[in-house]
Amino acid sequence: MFSHIVIGVGDFERALAFYTPLAAVLGIELRFCDKSRPWAAWQSAPGPRPLLIIGAPYDGRPHAAGNGQMVAFLAASRETVDRAHAVALGHGGHSEGAPGLRPEYHEHYYGAYFRDPDGNKLCVACHARPA
Repeated sequence: MFSHIVIGVGDFERALAFYTPLAAVLGIELRFCDKSRPWAAWQSAPGPRPLLIIGAPYDGRPHAAGNGQMVAFLAASRETVDRAHAVALGHGGHSEGAPGLRPEYHEHYYGAYFRDPDGNKLCVACHARPA
């Protein structure tokens, strides 16, 4: 469905330090990193799409986080959701909802919500039944 998702950032080095360990927990591999531009992308397996890209806004204006916008990552297990939330908070993120069941979405929805250091809202969700 998606070719790529771009998340604007204001401080590339800080964002890279946040997204690199988060991507590792989620099993998403780095495809490229160009600090001179600055931008970096991770790709889903088996790839090559979709891509998750972080970078300075293309138009050169300052980054501004949107209200009502969110990127949600798929996790294979509830434990991955828990680890991703902890890694995000440990690397400058802020919690927007601790890991847990969200039965208002569906019976097995287990998710966590947080903001990256630039204020972008993210989610990690597992839709599988518990192991």
